[in-house]
Amino acid sequence: MSIAPNSNSPTRKRLMAAVASIAVAGAIGVGALTTGTGPVLADAVRVEAPQVPGFADVVERVSPAVVSVKVKAKISPAADDGSDQSDDPDGMDNMPDNPQLRRFFKEFRGFGDQNGQGGGNRRFSHRDRSHDQPRPVAQGSGFFISDDGYLVTNNHVVSEGSAFTVVMSDGKELDAKLIGTDSRTDLAVLKVDGVGKFTYVDFADDSKVRVGDWVVAVGNPFGLGGTVTAGIVSARGRDIGAGPYDDFLQIDASVNRGNSGGPTFNLNGQVVGINTAIFSPSGGSVGIAFDIPASTAKQVVQDLMKSGSVQRGWLGVEIQPVTTDIAESLGLKSESGALVSSAQDNGPGKKAGITAGDVITQVDGKDVASPKELARLIGAYSPGKSVDVTVWRDGKSQTVKVDLGTLPLSDKQASAADQQQPAAPAKPDTLADLGLTVTKSENGKGLVVTDVDPDSDAADRGIQPGDVITAVNSNEVNGIEDVSKAMADAVKSGRKAVLMQITRDDNNRFVALPVAKG
Repeated sequence: MSIAPNSNSPTRKRLMAAVASIAVAGAIGVGALTTGTGPVLADAVRVEAPQVPGFADVVERVSPAVVSVKVKAKISPAADDGSDQSDDPDGMDNMPDNPQLRRFFKEFRGFGDQNGQGGGNRRFSHRDRSHDQPRPVAQGSGFFISDDGYLVTNNHVVSEGSAFTVVMSDGKELDAKLIGTDSRTDLAVLKVDGVGKFTYVDFADDSKVRVGDWVVAVGNPFGLGGTVTAGIVSARGRDIGAGPYDDFLQIDASVNRGNSGGPTFNLNGQVVGINTAIFSPSGGSVGIAFDIPASTAKQVVQDLMKSGSVQRGWLGVEIQPVTTDIAESLGLKSESGALVSSAQDNGPGKKAGITAGDVITQVDGKDVASPKELARLIGAYSPGKSVDVTVWRDGKSQTVKVDLGTLPLSDKQASAADQQQPAAPAKPDTLADLGLTVTKSENGKGLVVTDVDPDSDAADRGIQPGDVITAVNSNEVNGIEDVSKAMADAVKSGRKAVLMQITRDDNNRFVALPVAKG
């Protein structure tokens, strides 16, 4: 016989409460996902996505204008032991002629692709060991700038080449001829003939490029073929020590060997820069790449297309930066401008009256911020152009008219035989306030430094025994009294420093030395 609990007993009440709880839990945990006809999922999470740029449309339009550039050259016979003597482990076979630019590329591993198809990656390397036969020694990137076949790449990609092949985005290979190169800006122009019209791209107005703008780099990294990377403009006006016209855009889009000469686009499909160098201790991208800005490239490319070379204006002066101390010693309000350390004999500047100690502050009304800026401004003019050069001299501005010459192909080299050898000190004198011991030079012009107090400002600013002090505050120095007078005049006029013209190994430079504290 079964025993049923009383409906009002505590046990029955607890049992019914448990059943009710299970029913409620089921309704909450299952009922929301099921109906009488089957399971129904709850709504998935949805987030309103922010508007971000897409690059597909840009890439689709510009890619046909971007090409790979293969460069061939004659090679010497292989060594008897079978080793490939043409290997270049440092990647320097076709670096620029400019020694500073070569040094930069060697230290930071630029894009020179010396190992055939692979740009330095031996897995993709193909070596043609046949004697006296052309083989690829460099492979970079380029882009068309006209529908009749003119294209731009880097000088260091093509400089050692004897034959050039352009590989289109569809894989078609076309022969190209070299129109001209410019080693100072590392640019080159090639030309493809006789196959119809080409898709080409325009240069942007890079003065409107801002740090933080999106950019897209297209090129041929490691010989892989057309590759697209994206990033932003990281900085403007970078000086990497490559040459007198350094004004690079820095971008963080991934750029590697083989990207040399390839374009960097804005979101309008215009070229804002040309990939030229990377900073990379490892040889691969670390997110720091440098582009020749469009404004520089556009002018150089036009000249190369027109005449095959670039003729730049030449002022014929040696210059150095204006430091805070130098500005103070000359009475300048800021440390902008370019200080003339010497004017070359028979140079346009000297003929026009520019002398050592002048600070060039403007060219044709354009402010000169630095020596680099002066080099770019003068280089942008054609030889023979007459320009107004504003200089700061004797505490005031004045303007001289200069007929620019033609920039020489190489810098003037000083002859070791012509270098001045300071005579042994006869009767040293002391400039105690400056920490210098000096004696008259053998020819009676200037004072030879015989000793420098290691704890002095002169030592801190690099003055060494053997240096010759030729002028102070633009006044010639023939004796110690000339230096003392210049120091006294500076103190009287409220200046805290004097500007000394120093000659060392036939080169002039200026050094500002404090004469008063405060």
